[in-house]
Amino acid sequence: MISGKDIHKRFDKVEVLKGVDIEIKRGEVVSIVGPSGSGKSTLLHILGTLDKADKGTVVMNNTGLHTLTPRQLAAFRNQHIGFVFQFHHLLPEFTALENVCIPGWLAGRKKPEVKESAEKLLQMLGLSHRLENKPGQMSGGEQQRVAVARALINQPDIVMADEPTGNLDSVNAKELHQLFFRLRDEFNQTFLIVTHNEELAELSDRVLHMKDGKIS
Repeated sequence: MISGKDIHKRFDKVEVLKGVDIEIKRGEVVSIVGPSGSGKSTLLHILGTLDKADKGTVVMNNTGLHTLTPRQLAAFRNQHIGFVFQFHHLLPEFTALENVCIPGWLAGRKKPEVKESAEKLLQMLGLSHRLENKPGQMSGGEQQRVAVARALINQPDIVMADEPTGNLDSVNAKELHQLFFRLRDEFNQTFLIVTHNEELAELSDRVLHMKDGKIS
């Protein structure tokens, strides 16, 4: 479904990725673990088209992402990839419902259709009572579930999560873990997760260990 071959990335004189090969199949939950500075987040950002490799190829659904123009990449990313970050990055001036709708509106979908989909997602995630609340009126766990709904609004082929539980307490972290696997089981959703959380990693279908810019 998505693969990277011989991915290299350097920042100034520091070689962060040193020829990484990775392949994720549809419906898998794959976690990447490793010490800080090992290149985990950099790899995720390259696979998710948020950054470009200095060398190597990324292919998703038979499309070579390294061959696309910036505008084509933005459109591809919006349609095929959802993101969940440690800091949810919700827009504080918008409601939960509006935050979830924004990627759908950016994709040019009809507003009523997007709103209906967003309401269903938020209801499924136990947030039907928070539709009109702004991020500052919600708990950290609720905000992160809104971020998950936003990642899912365009029915992406893969959700990429960068330390998604890093800012949550143990109870909310466990609930988010369970949510990822429920989405995989019910919707065959694919997840690639960068995490320091050993419990989340152990639940994954596969765990990839990174050290010194390589997958060991």
